[in-house]
Amino acid sequence: MRASIRTAIVLALAIGLIALFLHNVDVRRVGGEIADARPEWLAISLVMMVANLVIRALRWQVLLHPLGPATFGQAFRATAVGFAASSVLPARAGEVIRPYFLARQSRHTGADGLSATGAFATVVLERLLDVVTVLCLLASYVFVFGRDLASANPMLFGLVKWAGASAGAVAVVALIVLFVLAGDPARLGRAMGRLEQRLPATLAGLIARVAERFAAGLSVIRRGEPLLIALAWSFPLWLSNAIGIWAVTMAFRLGVPFTGSFMLIAMLVLGVAVPTPGAVGGFHEAFRIGATLFFGAPEAASVGAAIVLHVFSIAPALMLGTAFVAQEGLNFSGMRRLAEQAEQGQA
Repeated sequence: MRASIRTAIVLALAIGLIALFLHNVDVRRVGGEIADARPEWLAISLVMMVANLVIRALRWQVLLHPLGPATFGQAFRATAVGFAASSVLPARAGEVIRPYFLARQSRHTGADGLSATGAFATVVLERLLDVVTVLCLLASYVFVFGRDLASANPMLFGLVKWAGASAGAVAVVALIVLFVLAGDPARLGRAMGRLEQRLPATLAGLIARVAERFAAGLSVIRRGEPLLIALAWSFPLWLSNAIGIWAVTMAFRLGVPFTGSFMLIAMLVLGVAVPTPGAVGGFHEAFRIGATLFFGAPEAASVGAAIVLHVFSIAPALMLGTAFVAQEGLNFSGMRRLAEQAEQGQA
């Protein structure tokens, strides 16, 4: 019943956002804008989305290194599967499926030391690195490149700056917490093991093992070199995203400068936070708002660009991830059920 209610809420949210996105929009004109988009710029955008997957896998491989051996091929396959799952399942389920799929691959190859829980901790760390990088790009736009646009919509501009500052504060606090947790994984496991005074011993033991493995997965946060390398990879990762977004705006002639894509990235990060499958609705509306309010782009062209950009952002991972899942003899619904029991599956 709870799952049914959650699904109904997610679907209602997605439908509401799509309705808002298409409100008072001339659909035929949008179709014309898509047909008139410049193909050479669309090709550049699609290539950048594939490059983004490759860079994500390389960065993840760096974060996984303290946990055990993980090849680029394993990291790339798991990354594609995770992002493909998030494009068809709600609540970003791919973030859980990705480390589970990696752990499954490592067991098939006989590798030791990679657990789904430890790998999931690196996914959490990835998200914090993403937040830090996006905030750096946003700050460069707000304080350097986009100062002239602040007068175009000061209220919205101020809201974006407030959201960026709030996200930065949360990221700093989260990094401090993770740094402390990574200091002594065994101690955390023992602390969680004391739950057996209030919970059944079997359940308390399981929670303790999961907590210890999660903290072990954060060990890279206390190792300066791997963390700095991962942070260094984060900038080409998000710059490839920026190029892909900017190329779509060029294809639709929206008049957005390259550095303006930094602002659009920040808007899209807020949009994809809405837990709909594939960020449907939230992604589209965030792009439309950013393009029209900040850069004065035409409504129909902005709507068409949002639709095409969304397709490009999920299509490479969806096609590759579906193929990789099929090779394992699974489907995404089965992967999600298995991921929810990742630790039990390892046992």
